[in-house]
Amino acid sequence: MKMRNQSYFKVLILCFLVASTHAQLQLGFYAKSCPKAEKIILNFVHEHIHNAPSLAAALIRMHFHDCFVRGCDGSILLNSTTNQAEKNAPPNLTVRGFDFIDRIKSLVEAECPGVVSCADIIALSARDSIVVTGGPFWKVPTGRRDGVVSKLQEATQNIPAPFFNFTSLQTSFANQGLDLKDLVLLSGAHTIGISLCTSFSNRLYNFTGKGDQDPSLDSEYAKNLKTLKCKNINDNTTIVEMDPGSRNTFDLSYYNQVVKRRGLFQSDSALLTNSVTKSLVTQLLHGSIEIFYDEFAKSMEKMGQIKVKIGSEGEIRKHCALVNS
Repeated sequence: MKMRNQSYFKVLILCFLVASTHAQLQLGFYAKSCPKAEKIILNFVHEHIHNAPSLAAALIRMHFHDCFVRGCDGSILLNSTTNQAEKNAPPNLTVRGFDFIDRIKSLVEAECPGVVSCADIIALSARDSIVVTGGPFWKVPTGRRDGVVSKLQEATQNIPAPFFNFTSLQTSFANQGLDLKDLVLLSGAHTIGISLCTSFSNRLYNFTGKGDQDPSLDSEYAKNLKTLKCKNINDNTTIVEMDPGSRNTFDLSYYNQVVKRRGLFQSDSALLTNSVTKSLVTQLLHGSIEIFYDEFAKSMEKMGQIKVKIGSEGEIRKHCALVNS
């Protein structure tokens, strides 16, 4: 009987710990500690994103890159100190929006010093920027804490690259607890935004190291890219729409491009090389925009909770680029 009671007590303790853990990340986490926080963030996004709509794509990309390295802890925002930080890693050299996040942080700090994390500001501003530009809404439970470690090597190793094949993509997403459905849906964010030629020019000029072109890329599309946009393999200034003609509209057009073999990146084309992901792409195209929005929201909510720091983990940074002294 005594052993049974002890086991029961241990189960109760475990349940309490699990419940406490989840209670730290919740909708309206700042309702009492900083009730105006989410409104401040939304208002700033609403006021400024229309002047720079491309920032919506930049912010959701920042959120993605942050979550894939040490979880969604704002470590992508930290400056290099004694070691090179994530923001200096090759995948992050073209990430934009750091100043935007800093400006939001300063407003929130003025309202509630030391309360709202930079990690939560990234998550909320990414969602709000997409909504303000006409895209889907998703729930963003808050209570994330900021990380204090940021390493270039980890960003290089963990952020999926545009040249990844299916196996590499699947492994990268699985390492973060994301499945093939999440891979397809989160890739849908490529329906907005732009890319530099150097992120895919090897597909046009030197795919296998023999001066050849990627056979999985539509030949007419490749010809247009070489003629009108990326005129040499080393062009690191010209920008190209990831979803031509629809880069500011969050819609299903990206998946149409993928099916037509006009996905800009090798990682886009890779979605057609697996029966499961190819079927998911087809299902999305045969469904409605409302279904896409709903499913995309679920994957964003899932991604936003990757290895979050809660409770006494990490800290609430005073300045997003610096660990508290």
